[in-house]
Parts: sequence; structure tokens; C-alpha cells
Amino acid sequence: MRIEATALPGVMRLTPVRFGDARGWFSETFRRDALAEAGCVADFVQDNQAYSRRAGVVRGLHFQAPPAAQAKLIRVLRGAILDAVVDIRPASPTFGQSAAFELTAEGGEQLLVPEGFAHGYCTLSQDTEVFYKVSAPYAPDREGGLLWCDPALNIPWPVSAADAIVSERDRLWPQWPWFRSPF
Repeated sequence: MRIEATALPGVMRLTPVRFGDARGWFSETFRRDALAEAGCVADFVQDNQAYSRRAGVVRGLHFQAPPAAQAKLIRVLRGAILDAVVDIRPASPTFGQSAAFELTAEGGEQLLVPEGFAHGYCTLSQDTEVFYKVSAPYAPDREGGLLWCDPALNIPWPVSAADAIVSERDRLWPQWPWFRSPF
């Protein structure tokens, strides 16, 4: 597995090696020891899967506050997404900075998002399935978010706010100037 650091400390892009033959391919998509060597200490305890019927579906930007904060390991099983993260750790030198990464089922790329980041994605194709591991169970009372389309976050979303398919809850998260981080 190839593990690459990104401009945001702790966020890593992982590309599993695929071993192919006439039948197709095989790939290791998760190795705790390889992630530990790269500096990831997350202990993943729950797997989640989301299906989006149409391109332009936006989910996020979400996080869970301590003591239920979650690290996430995201990959696409079918289709493609633009995956975005925002550093919400006030003591971090990259506090308030965002980054976006294209993840595809075809390429097999994954994104490791540590605790202290808001996370979301936009589907780039129809019938997209996203799978992700999290390091803490879902805790609705610890859930938080940022408005996905806030221009202050500088995320290059491939869809306008008017054309995005977004849940009502995700339309109501605060914008960056009014956000108070729990981290």
C-alpha cells in the first residue's frame, strides 16, 4: 500500500496495490500495521456504507466532538467522489484550512481523516457507493458540522449550492465565522 502525506497534518492518501490476472485483481485495503507505521493510531470500531443515486449529492461537512471524536478511512466501492476535509483543531498550524481529493472505485484511492477534521464529499457519478471505517461509534449527541458550501472554506466543489442534492440538516450547519470548535 502506498501511503502519502498531504498538506494537512495527519490526513493521508492511501493507494492499495492491486495484483491482477485474467480473473481480475486482488488488493489489501486495510492493514493496521502499515497505518501505524505511517503514524495513524486510530482503532477502527465501526464500518459505514452510503449509497447515492445521483451525481451532485453532497454529504457533510460532519464531525463528532470529543469524547466521541472519529477518525475515518474512506474509500469508494462504486463511482467517484470529491472528498473534502477542514482542519478544525484550534492548536493546529493548518486550523481552518481545507483540502479536497478525488477518490474513485476504479483507482482504489482512500483517504485517512484523523480526529479534529470536518469531512464531507460530493458524488461525481450516478450510483456511487462510499465505504468508511470510523474509530468511534455514531453518537448523535456529539455530532457537529460546517456549512459545506461556505466560501470561506475554499473547497472546490464540482456543484453549485443551487444544484447540489443536500439534506436539510447539512444546509443548516454554521458558516466558518460563527463556528466554535470543540477540539
